[in-house]
Amino acid sequence: MKKVTLSISLIFLPLILNCQAPFPSSEEIRQFMTSKTCVVLDNASTVYNALIKKSANACWKITPVEFIRKDDFEKRRKDPSLSFLILTETSFERDKSSTRYNFINLLQGKDVNTIGEMPEICAIPLSPAGEDDIEYGYKMEALLNFIQKHASLISADPSLTGRKYLKYYNKNVPQVAGKTILVMKDDLSPEINAINKIRLFYSYKIKIVPEDTIIKAITEKAHGMLVLVKVGPGAGNRNHGYCFKMLIGTDDNEMYYYNQHLIDTNNPDGLLPSDLKRLARF
Repeated sequence: MKKVTLSISLIFLPLILNCQAPFPSSEEIRQFMTSKTCVVLDNASTVYNALIKKSANACWKITPVEFIRKDDFEKRRKDPSLSFLILTETSFERDKSSTRYNFINLLQGKDVNTIGEMPEICAIPLSPAGEDDIEYGYKMEALLNFIQKHASLISADPSLTGRKYLKYYNKNVPQVAGKTILVMKDDLSPEINAINKIRLFYSYKIKIVPEDTIIKAITEKAHGMLVLVKVGPGAGNRNHGYCFKMLIGTDDNEMYYYNQHLIDTNNPDGLLPSDLKRLARF
């Protein structure tokens, strides 16, 4: 179970949510598809605001968009004609280090008492909490594209909502071998942080590239490419917490792989040999 602290202070203190937000009903999904999405800006981070504005303006097509201040969110969140793209801080009960992560949440407006009761269309990890915003800038557009893809999926088939909905996308793993994976060296665990090491576990197309190459592949919708989006506890705190790993297609916004692990001595922060073995099985 995850605990969520909204990164925007609504009154005087951040709100603590002690349970998973509810998944939307079929009717609430229909409401989302006809809603206007309010992108909630964070007064504490002008860099985040610039990144989310740039990415939303470039790629958010599923609904009309409006940018709002955090002060407006509480006033407008009960309106079912609106949905909200909002940054939250999340920790997990199984993680004894209580490491916090930034998640991007897409919530449907509803007349309920607390934010924790608002239907959650999608929630996906973005970065460790407190990390310099610029460090995750390259991921933003890929994640917003995926969120829209997921919203369209559950609109077509509402039964695909659920607590393990990200793992649903592992049905696409057999297709990974036919594509080229782009990864940054820092997102790989030490055992596979070079191509010659990778080849011990994975024989298909994979390239270790700089961030600029990944940004270009995302913005140009490069054909047949998958980008690794890795979210860990942060560069100065890599010995505990969770590591989240996602492969997202640059030309189709599809998620081809999702996994997460608790970091320990045998399972460090980063993509693991076990991930490559799983991808290579097909």
